[in-house]
Amino acid sequence: MTSTPDLTNPIRRDPDYQTRLEAAVTDQVIASFGHARTDRLRTVMASLVSHLHAFAREIRLTEDEWDLAIRYLTDTGQICTDTRQEFILLSDVLGLSMLTVGINSPAIPGATESTVFGPFFVENSPEFALGESIADGVSGLPCYVSGRVLGASGGPVPGARLEIWEADADGFYDVQYDETKRQARGHLFADDQGAYRFWSVLPAPYPIPADGPVGRLLDAARRSPMRPAHIHFMVTAPGYGRLITHIFVGGGPHLSDDAVFAVKQSLITDFVRHPAGSVGPDGSHRDTDWYQAEFDIVLAPDQRS
Repeated sequence: MTSTPDLTNPIRRDPDYQTRLEAAVTDQVIASFGHARTDRLRTVMASLVSHLHAFAREIRLTEDEWDLAIRYLTDTGQICTDTRQEFILLSDVLGLSMLTVGINSPAIPGATESTVFGPFFVENSPEFALGESIADGVSGLPCYVSGRVLGASGGPVPGARLEIWEADADGFYDVQYDETKRQARGHLFADDQGAYRFWSVLPAPYPIPADGPVGRLLDAARRSPMRPAHIHFMVTAPGYGRLITHIFVGGGPHLSDDAVFAVKQSLITDFVRHPAGSVGPDGSHRDTDWYQAEFDIVLAPDQRS
């Protein structure tokens, strides 16, 4: 015998019941953070829960999709090492890294623009004197990079520390070969006039690591994993905000489709080719073709209170 539905049940007759049920979960979770130890934590968690739950409701997240997401994040964490940060890479390809950079970069006219940190920074790089080569035998044509570190007012920043790292001619960083050897990586200090200079190699375009969860995401999205040729800089000096940036090789490929959205027009730099047998800026005779780039770095005042 077939039962007759109870059409008098107010829950069955209320089309907004499911909406109220879902909203009640969100409200309960937000309320659970009401006594957080700091106001900032309470604000951040309330906003995170609100937006995360809204995302799940908007796309009608299925349990299979939720399970897949959990496994994906687990895989992302498990592939991380001291020299490979897959979560940074994930943040990069989602554009969150560049958005955070933009939010936190002071809008100081003329200051060098910031870009992403990237997943291949390593602490305790070797120190080099001005004009020395940081390449240490890495593959690639020699490249001489020089410029000045200036304040926003135009004056020099003596003694500014420049941390520099880049990939070789094959598009690999030192840590992708060997976790202990350091090549095309180092730090140096600007002179009394704020000038800096060093030899390295011409950087090459390369794909971001695609053998892990981030690579699977890009493949599923049919997105390119390529990055344009660039050199990383991190510049610090007392009284100035820390600058993390790149300089990009002008005219090279992938400037318009950088996998991590880091290219800014002001950071695209001419790398001028010189023939073998010519004399370098430091008076050295070069037996191969070599490149030269000049880039002034302008630091913004430290905005921290």
